[in-house]
Amino acid sequence: MASTTTTFTSSSSSSSFLHTKIPTPSSLSSFNKPLTFQSMKPSLRKLCMSMAASSAPSPPPPYDLGSFKFAPIKESIVSREMARRYMTDMVTFADTDVVIVGAGSAGLTCAYELSKNPNVQVAIIEQSVSPGGGAWLGGQLFSAMVVRKPAHLFLNELGVDYDEQDNYVVIKHAALFTSTIMSKLLARPNVKLFNAVAAEDLIVKNGRVGGVVTNWALVSMNHDTQSCMDPNVMEAKVVVSSCGHDGPFGATGVKRLKSIGLIDRVPGMKALDMNTAEDAIVRLTREVVPGMIVTGMEVAEIDGAPRMGPTFGAMMISGQKAAHLALGSLGLPNAVDKNNAAGKIHPELVLAAATESAEIADA
Repeated sequence: MASTTTTFTSSSSSSSFLHTKIPTPSSLSSFNKPLTFQSMKPSLRKLCMSMAASSAPSPPPPYDLGSFKFAPIKESIVSREMARRYMTDMVTFADTDVVIVGAGSAGLTCAYELSKNPNVQVAIIEQSVSPGGGAWLGGQLFSAMVVRKPAHLFLNELGVDYDEQDNYVVIKHAALFTSTIMSKLLARPNVKLFNAVAAEDLIVKNGRVGGVVTNWALVSMNHDTQSCMDPNVMEAKVVVSSCGHDGPFGATGVKRLKSIGLIDRVPGMKALDMNTAEDAIVRLTREVVPGMIVTGMEVAEIDGAPRMGPTFGAMMISGQKAAHLALGSLGLPNAVDKNNAAGKIHPELVLAAATESAEIADA
């Protein structure tokens, strides 16, 4: 890119707007130096490159829009393709390595981190048609997503752009994070998202969680209006519960553990305290009963930790930690178990891995 030079063309030293004094060029000698592409800040370089790219004419579509016509297809082929592939997935993942219940920011991050190992099969159960949980927007339905450092290192890995501040970064729209991680995650052959599917119960054998009981979400919501509609099952070596905080479908994993007597209480999350909450969520992410790991805001429900409000770093790092705990349960290299670690621990997991001095939050 050609270098540019900034100059002041006016010699006026005052302005008629509220009689504001304007510095003369002689008093701004530093601004008279040539501004080259190499001397720009990285953010300004990126902006210049983006502007240059946008000024170039875009290539036309590889087909004639004036006389476009689709290739013919039989309607039954469409039905068969959808049904065959979905049923094949149901057969494949009926007995899998890890089932993640809940596809919010923590669940998606957990699945992303786990599925880096191509030999680990990961099934994601999400009751909503649209995965992502509350991570499509920031707080109070605003667009921006705030992520406290050092969780921005995970955004760097994903390639999500952000505006960097001293102790945090801001993604201009939360949907950029959610859509990016989903596009990367769901392209992997060892991952299947079963959305519009609810986890109605757990499989428990000899005190160990061994899978989930599933049904179509619409069926689960209408058990009172119809006769008995029995569910299906999905066995797993590890279940990760990331059902979020309490609500119609929230904290269902830990609430079920309590109702069947595997844990004593679910005190619910405390009032908002961002600084305490995010560290606590990551620190307390763990296997709560044999075979079941809890991550994300569901951790606050079981431990009485504070809620953090509209910051999302803890969801990402808690999800990462849950993934490495699951890898440990599978006997695979991970970043949490120091006796079974492979390579350097992720920088953002250093706090999460330091569980020796962790204290359980009081209810």
